[in-house]
Amino acid sequence: MAWAGWGAGPAGAGSTGGPSRLFLWLAAAGGLAVAAALWRDGRLPGALFSAAAAVYFALRAAGVLGGRGS
Repeated sequence: MAWAGWGAGPAGAGSTGGPSRLFLWLAAAGGLAVAAALWRDGRLPGALFSAAAAVYFALRAAGVLGGRGS
């Protein structure tokens, strides 16, 4: 039998419409917190990556990326 993991057909991950907007906003806030902590510790590459992830989650939450009614 084939493995039916995440994203495998109608019963896979995201079958109910993806993450909620609350989850995405919390992920964006968490990403900013991690970016600030990494920046404070002088770890610029990690801070920039985390900040980029926060921007991505904020754009998803705002509906700019990954539209909800397509």
